[in-house]
Amino acid sequence: MPGLRISKPDLRDDIEILPLTQLLYIAMDLRSLTELTRQGEGKRLEFKLKTNHPEKIVRELVAFANTGGGKLLVGVDDAGNIKGLKYPDGDLFVLNKAIRTLCFPPLPFTTERISVGNEKEVLVYHIAHSPDKPHYVQQEDGRKIVYVRIDDRSVQASREVFQIMQRSGAGRDVKFSYGEKEKKLMQILDEQPSVTVESFAVKAGIPRKTASRTLVLLVLANVLEVHPDDLADQFTRTAM
Repeated sequence: MPGLRISKPDLRDDIEILPLTQLLYIAMDLRSLTELTRQGEGKRLEFKLKTNHPEKIVRELVAFANTGGGKLLVGVDDAGNIKGLKYPDGDLFVLNKAIRTLCFPPLPFTTERISVGNEKEVLVYHIAHSPDKPHYVQQEDGRKIVYVRIDDRSVQASREVFQIMQRSGAGRDVKFSYGEKEKKLMQILDEQPSVTVESFAVKAGIPRKTASRTLVLLVLANVLEVHPDDLADQFTRTAM
């Protein structure tokens, strides 16, 4: 396919890479890249013009892996203009190194290099929804922060969302007792579409920690759904 190069990160770093035969169905050319950029940034798509701050870019990749997957285009500005990279080898090296050293557990990804003319290329990072979530980014101060995708932004996950991701892979049924606080919660949701941890704690007259534990357990039991938000997560009844 003219103008297209599919790259693989260094296999010595134990990063899961799909074989070439599984990559062909996602292969893009300049036309499909242009159509993609016209969609604008969103929950599954992020643009970066350069790799000047790779420690910030990896947040987007981790958020995609934790929230349904997505694509990162490097060489495209915020408005969706395809500028391209003059030295894509260097950008690929810098970003792949950041992924290897800052993302844990190891982040599965694939890349494409698309020629956009004038000897420039756009790098496309494909991130699948990871079964090994939560993935987190190692900070300079040693903190480990989990990011999730909300609309066109990558934000730090709340304690509740982190617990839900961490415990959802346990592979066992979640049981709970339908007591007074659960009854109060359902009464609240009869009157309004959603609750936050804080609003549930206040209306039910229970400690925030108890409200948090109750909501997390009900999400794990598939009674509720959580909708991450950078201000306050919203909890709703599971859609039937």
